[in-house]
Amino acid sequence: MTARPDQVVLVVGTGTEVGKTWVACRLAVALRDRDVTVAARKPVMSYDPDDDPTTSDAVLLARATDETPEAVCAPHRWYPVAMAPPMAAEALDRPVFTVEELASEIVWPAGIQVGLVEAAGGVLSPLADDGDAVTLADHLDPDLVVLVADAGLGTINAVRLAAGVLDGWSLTVVLNRYDPLDDVHRRNRAWLTERDRFDVVISAEQIVPILGWS
Repeated sequence: MTARPDQVVLVVGTGTEVGKTWVACRLAVALRDRDVTVAARKPVMSYDPDDDPTTSDAVLLARATDETPEAVCAPHRWYPVAMAPPMAAEALDRPVFTVEELASEIVWPAGIQVGLVEAAGGVLSPLADDGDAVTLADHLDPDLVVLVADAGLGTINAVRLAAGVLDGWSLTVVLNRYDPLDDVHRRNRAWLTERDRFDVVISAEQIVPILGWS
């Protein structure tokens, strides 16, 4: 890993399809709107080969940060099988890899103020042969972990379980797709903030001041 940005933000999720990439992209745009220099990295990416290639995580993050998809995720870490990355590598008969290798392959441009790193799957989903997003956090030592969760039913359990293994890092929970008119969404947010004392936001833009940018 090259010279560290001023701040490193690790974006993780309570599961798949909760909107990690959407949140990371929105955060990148919000920071850049404030003239903060931002880069995004996806250490490894697995996907359905039939998916629209213009909507891959690497492409979307690249658009949000004005980079190339190859800079966001090294091409040899693109695995076109819809499985957890180490399983996808095995299915493709490609070499096994470790979290340490993924972390060491992250290359940051000079002068980056905020570096966004997006994990794959849920917090405890296999990211490499020997670890998950928690292992990646151990290697990156992020300044902030952003935990993306769905706002609807089941999110209290999901957030509690994910947060329980992320102890030791500064944590902000994003309730993605939050609808202020949905009673379940409102009650979930209130429970997580008032009872569980989590730092909960409902948009990526609300993370900006948490990082110290106005």
